[in-house]
Amino acid sequence: MTETSAAARGPFPPIESYALLADGETTALVGPDGSVEWFCAPRMDSPSLFAAVLDRDAGSFRLAPTETGVPVTRRYLPGTLVLETTYMTATGWLVVQDALLVAQWDETTAGELPPYRRVPRDRRAAHVLLRTARCEHGTVELALECDPVFDYGRRRGSWSLDGDGLAQVRDPAGGLELRLATDLRLGVEVDRVRARTVLRESETAFVALSWSGARPPTDGEHAGRALDQTGAHWRDWLARGSFPDHPWRAHLQRSALVLKGLVYAPTGAMVAAATTSLPETLGGERNWDYRYTWIRDAAFTLWGLYTLGFEAEAEDFLLFIAEVAGGEQDRLHVMYGIAGERELPERTLDHLSGYADSRPVRVGNGAYEQEQHDVWGMLLDAVHLHTASVDHLPDWLWPIIERQVEQACAHWRDRDHGIWEVRGERQHFTVSKVLCWVALDRGARLALRRGETAHAERWRAMADEVHAEVCERGVDERGVFTQHYDTTALDASALLVLLMQFLQPEDPRVRATVLAIADELTEDGLVLRYRVEDTDDGLKGEEGAFVICSFWLVSALVEIGEVARARDLCQRLLAHTGDLGLFAEELDPRSGRHLGNTPQAFSHLALINAVVHVIRAERDGAGPGVGQFVAARSPGRSGR
Repeated sequence: MTETSAAARGPFPPIESYALLADGETTALVGPDGSVEWFCAPRMDSPSLFAAVLDRDAGSFRLAPTETGVPVTRRYLPGTLVLETTYMTATGWLVVQDALLVAQWDETTAGELPPYRRVPRDRRAAHVLLRTARCEHGTVELALECDPVFDYGRRRGSWSLDGDGLAQVRDPAGGLELRLATDLRLGVEVDRVRARTVLRESETAFVALSWSGARPPTDGEHAGRALDQTGAHWRDWLARGSFPDHPWRAHLQRSALVLKGLVYAPTGAMVAAATTSLPETLGGERNWDYRYTWIRDAAFTLWGLYTLGFEAEAEDFLLFIAEVAGGEQDRLHVMYGIAGERELPERTLDHLSGYADSRPVRVGNGAYEQEQHDVWGMLLDAVHLHTASVDHLPDWLWPIIERQVEQACAHWRDRDHGIWEVRGERQHFTVSKVLCWVALDRGARLALRRGETAHAERWRAMADEVHAEVCERGVDERGVFTQHYDTTALDASALLVLLMQFLQPEDPRVRATVLAIADELTEDGLVLRYRVEDTDDGLKGEEGAFVICSFWLVSALVEIGEVARARDLCQRLLAHTGDLGLFAEELDPRSGRHLGNTPQAFSHLALINAVVHVIRAERDGAGPGVGQFVAARSPGRSGR
């Protein structure tokens, strides 16, 4: 590779400092120095064009003052995924705004759309990454450097200038072509383009990177209108939701925007996170590709979207999940590609250094081949929640329900890899059995709704059998639910015993489990999935505290009446989001740094669950069960 710029050679920023941009088809991460350090096109799971987050030589796109330093403020424009960064230099102030553009969809632009099965209702991705700069005071020397490296840092292309003043570069292996439009004077240096200028007060500049044949803005006025339209799109979408009047309202709104940003609009699929291989331990090997859709997320996604009033997105996601499930004649996969791909072979990219020397860098995810028995329960709970919310069970859903409940019947006694996808030996994981019970319980309720009494009776009888075994073999001498049948080790997933209504909050085993996790499975108050020394997960090294588990604990504490303790923990967790309001997968309990892929859908879904639990508990009064907003959304659900 050619010599990289000083910006690209700098240290890796903290994971929590990356901002998310999204347009419904792809995502980008912007670092605090003004560099786009992660971007894949044309889809979220495509090979990267900028991947400096995984290797400082793997491509970046910077627009910022030439004077190095930390920006004064970074924020999203209210109610949007438009990023605004303000810099103060020795000579002046500069404001940079970044967005992945969306455009109005109508008949005049329909011919430009790729041939997807489904298109957004009112807007579409414009296939343009737009960056604008404005000098607010004094003078500022502005620098642009666009340095794409195709296919996860493997190939550089040769830039050229055409007669219209546009710069272009194509992947040498063929396929994707990028076009760069700007009102700056560009200099082409074979495999990158640069520009430098001095902006005076009120002067502006723009740069627009486009792909898939899109036409980028060609002047500052056009760029400004496109940016305004994109901001209006996000605000209009957010206004469709329903948010409580509470100081934590902003956290719910930001989480909703994150979830929307992680949705691949053509199919309705939601990726687990925008990135691959950001480490769970700095320098460690626990690095995974999360740019896929997990069946496990189905129920939590519908909980979050319905709770905030986004029924259309909930329905789109359920339709995607139902479609992939309907194509399976036997085993339901753990995860799928965002267009329904069933095979996601995992490989390592050994030419990349990894974030902070955390190797290997992986693309694909071998866990798609695992047996994880929670998938049936999560799918059936999602279907049940949807059916209760719309008060209708479509005929086309019944064969999918029947097939997946029968899979739970056939396999609930078997060992599996568990909810955490361990790469050690299969076990009789307690929560896998609990989720099999959920599949049978929800299946029986749906069967009764349809009038299938024979199915309902048989599935209810088997649900009782599963319930009895879990209560006999999944509980230790203290009355605490354990990780699996052959251990006394704790596991944070046991909080789902309560949150999935397997048992009611008044049950002493529930209270014992929640308090044991709160007191014994935490570091500095933050919840671990499990203690790695007690678990054969097939991997080396440590990991941080899981954000989702900590928010699960908030919800569980509310359920057992420990509302003050829940509120304190929730407040502490929310303080970790910083100015951008984003959560990665994990937190380092000692430093507070974020770890793992970012932003993480599961973290934000659990945040919504926890915050609504606390708000409703404070509104309605403390006491066991007051926070059961899920039960309120799903009439007729009850545990034992």
